[in-house]
Amino acid sequence: MNHSQWNTRRTRQLLGEAVEYDQDYVDARLAGDLGQAIYDRRMEMGLSQAELAERAGMTQPQISRIEGGDTVPTLPLLRRLAKALNGSLNVALEAEDSRVTFTPHAA
Repeated sequence: MNHSQWNTRRTRQLLGEAVEYDQDYVDARLAGDLGQAIYDRRMEMGLSQAELAERAGMTQPQISRIEGGDTVPTLPLLRRLAKALNGSLNVALEAEDSRVTFTPHAA
């Protein structure tokens, strides 16, 4: 998708029109949403990427790639991240939409 196609879709979306996206776009958005949720929870906890990596048994570059939406971790790795971030990872997947959030565990 080039910039003019994106701009047209964005304009149509802002006007309230239905906009269809291809599967690659939907997948990339999920990776970005996941990375943002991990970043937000890490910031809430005041952790650096290196500290989170140590808590999850990972490396700092792995955390960076996940937060940047460059990679999607496996389910076992997501479980370790949720534990390291002291919360539950919630992923809602629908045909063309997704939501990713962390629910902190009670202290």
